[in-house]
Parts: sequence; C-alpha cells; structure tokens
Amino acid sequence: MRDLVDVVRAELAALVRRPGAWALLATAVVLSMTFAYLIPYISYRSGQSPAEGADAVSPEQLLASTLPDQLVPNTLDGFPVFAGALALVLGALVAGSQYGFGTLKTLLVQRPGRLTVAAGQTVALVLSVGIGVLVLFGVGAIASTAIALGAGRTVAFPAPAHLLPGMAGGWLVLTMWATIGACLATVLRSVALPIGLGVVWVLGVENLVAAVASSVLTGMEPVRDLLPGASAGSLVAALGPEQVGPAAPGVTDALSGGRALVTVAAYVVVAVGVGWWRTRRRDVV
Repeated sequence: MRDLVDVVRAELAALVRRPGAWALLATAVVLSMTFAYLIPYISYRSGQSPAEGADAVSPEQLLASTLPDQLVPNTLDGFPVFAGALALVLGALVAGSQYGFGTLKTLLVQRPGRLTVAAGQTVALVLSVGIGVLVLFGVGAIASTAIALGAGRTVAFPAPAHLLPGMAGGWLVLTMWATIGACLATVLRSVALPIGLGVVWVLGVENLVAAVASSVLTGMEPVRDLLPGASAGSLVAALGPEQVGPAAPGVTDALSGGRALVTVAAYVVVAVGVGWWRTRRRDVV
C-alpha cells in the first residue's frame, strides 16, 4: 500500500509540473465558458438567436439557459465530445509519456511492481479528472451567478439530488475517456499516435456513425448504441434537470440512463484491465 501511495503522489506531482495538463484544463474551461455562457449571453444582449428555424430560441430562453439552475446541463454538455477528447489526451499523456522519456524502466527497477505502478497511475488519473470536473463546475457556478446578478434574476442552484449525480456522472464520463486514452498509450507505447487516433475517433468516427445510424442506415443503431460516445451522451442527457434550449453535439437520448451508466462503467473497467494486463505481461523495452 505504501508503494501505491508513493506512486500516486509522484504521478500527481508530475502532472502539476506538466504544462500540458494545465493547458488541457484551461482549454476545457475556455470551451465551457464560451459555448455555455458567453455566446448565449451575447446573443441575449443583442436580441439575436445563435440558431435559426426550428432551433431558434427567444432572448429570454437564451438568458434562462445561462442561469445557475442550468449548471448541470451547461457543464456536462461538452463532456461526451470536446471535454472527452481532452480527457483522452490527458490519459495518453499520463500513461504514454513514460515510454517516450524512457523512465518506466528506471521506475520499475527501484521498488514498485508493475501492477503497483499501473494502479498508481490510474488512481492519479482518476483523481486529476475529478479535480477537473470540480473546476468546471466551479467556474460555471461563478459565471452563471454573475449573469444572474447582472440581469437581476434569482440565484437558484440545482438541488443536491441533481447536482451530486451530475458531478458524479460527469466524473465517470471523463474517466472513461481518460482511461481509454491511457489504455491506447499503454498498448501502443507512445503518446502522439494514441492522441491522434483517439481524437479522430471522438470528433469524427463517433459523429459519422451516429449520423448514418439515425438517417441513412438505421440498422447500424445497435452498433452506435455500443460506442462510448453514444453512451456518454445518453448518460449526460439523463442527468440533471430539463435543459433550456437545444442540447450540445453528442448529447443524445439514444439509450436509457441505466444502460448508458452500465456501458460507460464497463468501458472504464475494460480499458483499465487491458492497460494493466499489457503492463504486466510484456517487456517494457
């Protein structure tokens, strides 16, 4: 247990000193603030809807979508796609940089066993993802409170029955993407290739399969329902109060909340298991 704690502390210390980790967190914050609050508020002030046709919303709906009671959907909307891609990159950095720098062999010859090192990295990754979720909810709360006070509206946050499951669900979704990134980095023993493949999958392949399954070839719906992106989007859609305005890309009701939860958790277990098994069974050189 002592070795595991030491590995976790070392990995967290390395993450704190790694500019890439801070850049990923800053990018997630900027994206969340821009699309969840800045654009709707500017559109409200200008009296113009950012969407047209059936998706158009009134200025009052735009303002309502930025108020504190919408904290859960506003924060979670980006998790299935944009924040998920950033979490995947973080996982690849944590697990793959040791191969690029050649530090894994040095670490293993000191004292911790392979599974201890892999478990410590996983725990550190999960904790760092949880901190990121707290930061996103925190800045969202600050932004929505400022908008509500500036517009003279009531500051009413979601009830704990909605807020806590929303935070936990968001943590699970980002943990899924992060562990997938770590698994790819461990299997491929690199950083760049897992990031490239993972980002293309999250931003391209998932959306393509979802579009084809919902329009051209409905027989692909069972395949779509098994993908991590569809499960993450369905879990996000099932959490929190009803959202004001249209949902973000990737958020869908294709699956029930229960099935989405089980599928996302299964991806975490499989990704962690495959990563640990590859670390345990093969040579590191």
